[in-house]
Amino acid sequence: MFEFKVRLGGPAVPDRVVDIAIVGGGPAGYAAGIYAARAGRDVLLIEKGVPGGQMATTELVENCPGCVEGSGAEIGMVMRRQALKFGLKELTAEVTRLDLAASPKRIETPAGDVRARVVIVATGAEPRRLGVPGEDRLWGRGVSVCATCDAPFFQDRDIVVVGGGSTALQESLYLTRFVRHLTIVHRRDQFRGEAILRKRAEADPKIDFLLDTTVEEILGEERVEGVRVRSRLDRSERTLRASGVFVFVGLEPKVDLVRHQLALDPYGQLVVDEQMRTSLPGVYAVGDVRSGAARQIVTAMSDGVVAALDAEHVLSADELVEAHA
Repeated sequence: MFEFKVRLGGPAVPDRVVDIAIVGGGPAGYAAGIYAARAGRDVLLIEKGVPGGQMATTELVENCPGCVEGSGAEIGMVMRRQALKFGLKELTAEVTRLDLAASPKRIETPAGDVRARVVIVATGAEPRRLGVPGEDRLWGRGVSVCATCDAPFFQDRDIVVVGGGSTALQESLYLTRFVRHLTIVHRRDQFRGEAILRKRAEADPKIDFLLDTTVEEILGEERVEGVRVRSRLDRSERTLRASGVFVFVGLEPKVDLVRHQLALDPYGQLVVDEQMRTSLPGVYAVGDVRSGAARQIVTAMSDGVVAALDAEHVLSADELVEAHA
């Protein structure tokens, strides 16, 4: 085994089994960590990226009750500090393999293997791609899924945003701080996003809308130069000149590590019960990766709390049985 490379607090004792391992450092993962560590459990959270997960890419979070209004990255750091205060340990590493049927369960990383009595899967979801010609070739060269990351590169330029949900509208409003003009392309005849965001976008002079329209191809050789779109009403096509394309068309659950170990629903999400238990004992799934998730920060945190409380109950019951064996 190995010594955990934690960000704060001393290294964990090598070659031991932790009570609970949490895979993923988004709101669900940190909420589970806070409750489990506060209960006195030996808890390790494994995350390869920055605290906050998908939330960390959001410039402004204003619909999280009780959260300090700010960026997703800022809120993620607040969650992290709170969890560390109660004794949560962190390992900054990518999980390459999970063996959830083993006892104890085994988590493999480039830094070494972790063993745990309980595993909470909080791997979240990743942005869905359009799957059109030019998207892969120009990924990172004008095609983006993160306004916070890439907006400054499009200062005073024209861009296209694809999507019709709250994320597309909110990120478009943020992008208007930098760009000259943007067109939101949406395949339906109306937006699905929150009414307050729709009103803000409609009132912004930098934003135009192209509804009942699909993106057919992203154009350009070395950089994005435009987008070929098609009307769903009369099938006519046109080209929009643009230096960038921001794609906000939903999320795909990140289940590759557990695809053949845990039950999935028809949408590729992990099936859970009301306690966030999956199809294997001692394994929980929380946040955007699980079935029926509302994909909101507050509901992800709730999932993490429910899983941590149930895990504590299960671990305590097992320990009581072992003590009387």
